[in-house]
Amino acid sequence: MELAILSVSFLVLLMLGVPVSFSLGLACMLTYLHEGLPLATAMQSMVSGINAFSFLAVPFFIFSGELMLHGGIADRILRFAQASVGHFRGGLGMANVVACTMFGGVSGSPTADTSAMGGVVIPLMKREGYSAAYAVNVTTHSSLAGALMPTSTNMIIYALAAQGITGMVAGNMVSGVSIGDLMFSGLVPVLWVMGFVLLTAYWQAVRFGFPRHPDGTTRITIFPGWTEVGRTFIGALPGLFVILIILGCVAKGIATATEAAAIAVAYSLVLTIVFYKSMSGEKFFKSLSRAGRTTGVVLLLIGVSNMLRFQMAYLQIPEAIQSLLEHATTVPWLMLLYINIIQVFLGTFVDMAAHILITTPLFLPLAMHYNVGPVQFGIMILLNCSLGLVHPPIGSVQFIGCAIGDVSIGETTRIAWPYYLAIFSAINIVTYFPAFSTWLPSLISGHPVF
Repeated sequence: MELAILSVSFLVLLMLGVPVSFSLGLACMLTYLHEGLPLATAMQSMVSGINAFSFLAVPFFIFSGELMLHGGIADRILRFAQASVGHFRGGLGMANVVACTMFGGVSGSPTADTSAMGGVVIPLMKREGYSAAYAVNVTTHSSLAGALMPTSTNMIIYALAAQGITGMVAGNMVSGVSIGDLMFSGLVPVLWVMGFVLLTAYWQAVRFGFPRHPDGTTRITIFPGWTEVGRTFIGALPGLFVILIILGCVAKGIATATEAAAIAVAYSLVLTIVFYKSMSGEKFFKSLSRAGRTTGVVLLLIGVSNMLRFQMAYLQIPEAIQSLLEHATTVPWLMLLYINIIQVFLGTFVDMAAHILITTPLFLPLAMHYNVGPVQFGIMILLNCSLGLVHPPIGSVQFIGCAIGDVSIGETTRIAWPYYLAIFSAINIVTYFPAFSTWLPSLISGHPVF
């Protein structure tokens, strides 16, 4: 009965348009009341869920991304990308892919990446003879790199959601996940997705004859020369250096991920105020305001999700789901396929942070039972959630791109299947070839990472 109250009230509130965090919190409180538990227990669960030093990395990474977003870093990255690949067929689309991927590493957010790069590049691509649907798809799918890069707040959320979950993986007892290992584990999948999206952007440009002007003519930009490539790279390098700062600090043990995030904020301030001189007082307070608002939403969601974790443990929901799936199959590859299918389905309806916080306690213990370590599973869940950001019916990142490009979601979806294939291929490679995500962190740390 308690499970019915929890799930039905949550779904009803969602359908009524109540935000996810409030829907989740109210559903949990109704369940607490039915169970006869004091609401003080719910509040204690919520506060204890937020009261962790590691969570300081979330506002720091968000603020650093906002400073980079409003400090003109996106424009410099775009100029470098255009100089590098802008002379190919569909060159502006390919430059968009490179620029969005690099800025995703700086902002750590697919939403911020799409807003910043899309606001500049999508109108430019339309003027240069590219269709709006093509411009939106290239931008939004490249922006997903932000979820897998070292500055990703969703990586921090996953690492904290996996805390306390233990299991045997390949004969080794594993508990929780190292944020440092997780940061390195996303780099190879990001390169795979970027390469696949680059090929798709080129193939569609050739197939549809982009760029194509209204009079039927087409014009390919001439390669500006290696001097211009070098000049624009030097201009973009200070902004990209924040990724190296974070990875270097964590890999060398100079700082924890939280401390590295604080260093990233200090570096972003110096870069945009002193070096580039592109940060005005208005932009600074706008960055501060947006970071504060986003942090409040994320931390509220983390708090109510901890209430849900208490309820799931109390009602033994993870054990019930594991039993249900193991009745369906005990074949490891098929079990992992089922987990991915469920994750993809949920990712199209639930916000990324909520998805990670709700499903990690459900599926990580089961995945570990089938020799999938928490680092490998983390990349799996981030990729599955990323697909939901660009796929209807929710597709928040895709809707942002469509609003910028003034094009319908249906029109973009019709030609989006090759981009979905890029993400699907990455999901399957990470799932069935663990070294794809664990080789690099294992190499850096000097010990096996699972």
